[in-house]
Amino acid sequence: MTMRTLAALLLALPLAAPAQTATPAWQRNAVPFYDTVHALQGIYGHWALPRAQDFDRSARALAPAVAALCEAPAAGGKAALESARTAWQATTRAWEQLAAVSVGPVISRRSQRAIDFTPTRPALIDKAIAAQPQGAKAFERIGTPAKGLPALEWLLWTRPAQPGSPACSYAHEVAQDVARESTALAKAYADAATTDWGAEDEQEQSTQAISEFVNQWVGGIERLRWAQMDKPLRAAGSGSGARTPDYPRTASGSTLAAWAATWGGLRSLTTLPANADIPAAGEALVPLEMYLRGKGLNPLADTLRRATDKVDAAMAQVQKSGLQNKAAIQQTARDLAALKFLAESEVAPALQVSIGFSDADGD
Repeated sequence: MTMRTLAALLLALPLAAPAQTATPAWQRNAVPFYDTVHALQGIYGHWALPRAQDFDRSARALAPAVAALCEAPAAGGKAALESARTAWQATTRAWEQLAAVSVGPVISRRSQRAIDFTPTRPALIDKAIAAQPQGAKAFERIGTPAKGLPALEWLLWTRPAQPGSPACSYAHEVAQDVARESTALAKAYADAATTDWGAEDEQEQSTQAISEFVNQWVGGIERLRWAQMDKPLRAAGSGSGARTPDYPRTASGSTLAAWAATWGGLRSLTTLPANADIPAAGEALVPLEMYLRGKGLNPLADTLRRATDKVDAAMAQVQKSGLQNKAAIQQTARDLAALKFLAESEVAPALQVSIGFSDADGD
C-alpha cells in the first residue's frame, strides 16, 4: 500500500457515521443560550486558528522537503521526491480543512487565489522556470496560475522536477511562497481570535462577521458540490465518448482525500460530533446545530443534523467505492444540494442572515 493510498484511507475513516451508543448530550443536559459573540469566539478561536496553525506548520515543513529534493544525489532522488510529495499532501489537506469555509483573513488576504488558483497553466510555469525568480519581491511578478499548491502538484507529479534542475529550484520558490502566506494567515487568525466581539465598537463588525460566516459556509457546501464534484463529472460527458472527469488533485491521486478534508471542515462547523459534550459558551466551537438548539430551535437543528448525516453517509460510500462509482458521487452531490437548500431556506433566515450570490454558486 502506498503512502498516498494510506493517507486517503485514514482521511476516509471519520466519514463513516458513528454508532449512536448513547443519548446525545443535548437531550440529557440543558443547552446554554449562545449569542453571536459565542459563535464568533468559537469560529475564530477554536476552529479557524488551530487549522491556520496546522496549515502553517505543514507549509513550513514543505519548503525544506522540496529543498532536499533539489539537493538530493541521483541515487536518492526517488526517495526525496516521495518525501516532497508526502509534505505536499499534508500541506494540502491542512489547507483544505481551513479553506472549507473561508472567513476573515482568507478572504481579506485573497489567500484562495494565492494558494490554490486553478487551473494551473503549464506554459506559465515553464516561463517562470526560465525566469528563475528569487525571493518574495521577485515572486510577486509571477502570475498566480503558475503559483501555489496546484503548481507544485504539477511540478511533483505531472512533470516531476529533477534534483539540481531549474524546475526544482522554481518548485522550492513556490513552496517558500506558500509558506510565507501560511505564516501571514496564522498571524492574522491569531489576531482575529483576540477580537472582543462583545465590545460596543465591535457590534457592527460582529453582525457582519456572522453573516460572512454563514454565507461562506453555504458557499463552501456549494463549491464542494459543484466545482469539485458535479461540474467535472458533467463536463466529462457520458456514454462511449465520456472522458475521465477532471476532478481536483487528479495528478497526485488525492481527489478522495481532498473531498474528505473539505467535507471534514464543513461538517465540523455544522453538527456536533456524536457523544460529544455540549460546548461551553465562549470556550469551544459552537457548531450551527448547537447554535440553533441554544435558541430553542430543536426541530430545525434536528433537520440540519439529518441532512448532514445523509451527506456523511454518501461521502463515506464515495470513499469506499472510489472515483469510478459515478452514481455514488452524483448522490453525494444531490445530498449536498439538499443541505445547501436547507441552509439557504431555513437556517440562514433563522439566524437573520441574508444569503448573497457568490462565485461558488453553480448552475
